[in-house]
Amino acid sequence: MEKLTHLTSKGEATMVDVSGKPETLRVAVARGHIRMKPETFKLIHQGQIKKGDVLGVARIAGIMAAKQTPHFIPLCHPIPISKISVDFMMDPERATIIATAEVRNRGVTGVEMEALVAVATSLLTIYDMGKAVDRAMVIENIHLVKKSGGKSGTFIAEGETS
Repeated sequence: MEKLTHLTSKGEATMVDVSGKPETLRVAVARGHIRMKPETFKLIHQGQIKKGDVLGVARIAGIMAAKQTPHFIPLCHPIPISKISVDFMMDPERATIIATAEVRNRGVTGVEMEALVAVATSLLTIYDMGKAVDRAMVIENIHLVKKSGGKSGTFIAEGETS
């Protein structure tokens, strides 16, 4: 088993020193989805949720959250971010919205947490905006799809093609 990098030799939590690492292009893609009643899906798809443009607001929320990741995740480094995108795919057969976030930077530490926070927050925003009509929505399967850059190279999650 590999050594945990966020623990000192005494077992105390610490922020990892990344000052000696070289800068590389780092990219992370995360994905998750939210299931809902078909009626709720239809309202969101047709832009008829009373709180407004659900996907537009969720996209902005995800982007804003990614930039604030070190405020949510202890020991996460504040980093410059070059790009954040949050996109949605509508799956009417399953009454599901799939959120995908991509985060890029040129730096000394990865952007996986930023991508995951963007997905989680965008899905939470969809829930918040639609809960008046459907409190039974379920957020599921938030995961890292792939990451590249840094010493560990490229990772692609099992079963993922992109």
